[in-house]
Amino acid sequence: MTRIDLADGAYTAVVDSVEDGLATLFFEADEETVGNAVVDAARLPKAGRHADAIVAVEIEDNAIATATYDAERTAARAEAAQDRFDRLSRRPPGRDSEE
Repeated sequence: MTRIDLADGAYTAVVDSVEDGLATLFFEADEETVGNAVVDAARLPKAGRHADAIVAVEIEDNAIATATYDAERTAARAEAAQDRFDRLSRRPPGRDSEE
């Protein structure tokens, strides 16, 4: 079992990647990254075993005690990221272009 070096409590885990049955997680508290770990993907809910999934976790004794997939936050985060990408990908009009 992977040891998670965080104090007992509630965290938001963001799934960075899932490969070969292992999930790389970044843990957040108050919207700040406070740690990361590679865990057995089976410790996560089936719906949350993909990149960019948001999972509410309870850490107890340096391990995941509970994990709940948050579909709404996952969708909202994906939409916000797409909006940022769309804004950045628009080119400002050049000097010779018509507006």
